[in-house]
Amino acid sequence: MAVAIKKEGKNLTTPHWHEKANEIQKWGTVVQDLPTTLSAEVRSESCKALNQLLADSISLRDMYKKHHWQVAGPTFYPLHLLFDKHFDEQTNVVDKIAERIQLLGGVSIAMGGDVAEITRIPRPPRGKEELPVQISRLLEAHKMIMEDCHKIAEAADKSGDDGTNDLAVSDVLRPNELQSWFLMQHLVEMPFIHAK
Repeated sequence: MAVAIKKEGKNLTTPHWHEKANEIQKWGTVVQDLPTTLSAEVRSESCKALNQLLADSISLRDMYKKHHWQVAGPTFYPLHLLFDKHFDEQTNVVDKIAERIQLLGGVSIAMGGDVAEITRIPRPPRGKEELPVQISRLLEAHKMIMEDCHKIAEAADKSGDDGTNDLAVSDVLRPNELQSWFLMQHLVEMPFIHAK
């Protein structure tokens, strides 16, 4: 026979799932006192730039999944796989950016609606687009992210935020450069069946 364990008159085996409380940290703030050599001001500036990069990277990641589902044409199968591979790689990029923001004492943007409000990546239509348009759209997003990586790395270098500099270059810029290269090769005009 099961016996309910009670503490202070509450049944401890009953889930308490209707909890309500205030936020424990507001968006756009950083924890003031952390065991780090970086000032709160430096960390705040890095978090602001990284949250923009995060929102844009989430948008790019999700665009890869959209195009993975909607790609069509003679190169459907390899691009279907490539887009999904790039989606998985961008998921890793997104996670690293978000974790850096948290490490700096900030709050990472996370929800789709919030991302949609601040991303600079233009929203694609809901319907299907032709393959060259899909690839061009992805390349434009990559370019915006890579430009931001350079700005973030430079600012982080000047402020002594080596971790953010390293993240921007090693974990975000390099994967975006590689993915762009893979995409660009699909826009080179070459005969599919016969050589010229």
